[in-house]
Amino acid sequence: MADEDKDRQIRKRRRSTWDVAPSRQQEADHRDDEDNGARVPPPRFLRRHASPPRRDDDREGHYVFSLGENLTPRYKILGKMGEGTFGRVLECWDRQTREHVAIKVVRSISKYRDAAMIEIDVLEHIAKNDKGDSNCVKMQSWFDYRNHICIVFEKLGPSLFDFLKRNKYSPCHVDLVREFGRQLLEAVAYMHDLRLIHTDLKPENILLVSSEFVKLPVCKKIPDETNFRCLPKSSAIKLIDFGSTAYDNQIHSSIVSTRHYRAPEIILGLGWTYPCDIWSVGCILVELCTGEALFQTHENLEHLAMMERVLGPLSEHMIRRANRNAGKYFRRSRLNWPEGAVSRESIRAVRKLDELKLLVSRHVDSSRSSLVNLLHSLLKFEPSARLTAREALEHPFFKDST
Repeated sequence: MADEDKDRQIRKRRRSTWDVAPSRQQEADHRDDEDNGARVPPPRFLRRHASPPRRDDDREGHYVFSLGENLTPRYKILGKMGEGTFGRVLECWDRQTREHVAIKVVRSISKYRDAAMIEIDVLEHIAKNDKGDSNCVKMQSWFDYRNHICIVFEKLGPSLFDFLKRNKYSPCHVDLVREFGRQLLEAVAYMHDLRLIHTDLKPENILLVSSEFVKLPVCKKIPDETNFRCLPKSSAIKLIDFGSTAYDNQIHSSIVSTRHYRAPEIILGLGWTYPCDIWSVGCILVELCTGEALFQTHENLEHLAMMERVLGPLSEHMIRRANRNAGKYFRRSRLNWPEGAVSRESIRAVRKLDELKLLVSRHVDSSRSSLVNLLHSLLKFEPSARLTAREALEHPFFKDST
């Protein structure tokens, strides 16, 4: 079954290419398409909005562009919205639909092109079953342009990370945490129902649907620019970036998830499945409550020590099952901490943390007990003990009306 899924994900497909002006034969084909009712840009349109001259990609394989240029005759490049290891996201004007879109332009490197094709398969699978309530971003189309896979998406607003940054990493109100959390869990539940595991849930991959904000004064007595907080006009969000998404029944890589949101079973080499997404959701909700990432670390032993500091000791059952690489983090069935710490700074970073209840209580007044209970249920060390996404949506925290 895994082989069948793999074959389905990497199969070759017919790709659209736009690098040449239409020939006479293409114009004849276009007339035929018009007779058949196909929506194909007319030849004059193609000539008027021709692609720019070819230029080399940069050293990392990113597509090199200038503002105002065309990305195929259909799309005009308006600006860069973001950049990552996969490539760049460009804001473009779609001349055909007359709307703004976001186009993910993948680096012209084989492994990223392959990952993009897998992401396209996942996006098509998600869209096929979506009745409008998945809270997952919608892919409009895709094409291959000058050896770059380009995926066209609806244009959304800033990420939750950008939202926190805009507010100088101030905690979100508990009602906003509730709204974001409910929608995120709905998206995760939808994916899990389709036997998909996102594996890279983090605030950067959750976008507000709208870019509109309202400014509210933090202190009415000092209404200057530094004493305002931005709140989104709409709390609607969508989940993005399915480049690391895995089918449950396919072979899993040993390491997934961005470090701060990585579940303990991944670090311990115990294998992973749906609950690794649930752990990430728990970390995200704490970050929304406090304004800061829960586990700010880049090293496994320190990461495990932070987990124990916040959530209590790891179970002996998990410690005994840890793989050979993770076994070095333990001595006599307990975490080798602080003896194994790489520096005093590392020890201090762990000591700065507090148990989960106290971390949340510093920032949340209403719904405190139900929120802490939910977080503990999402952040269980044992994956099988965590709530599923569907179960979490039935938690009393989401029934509160404060």
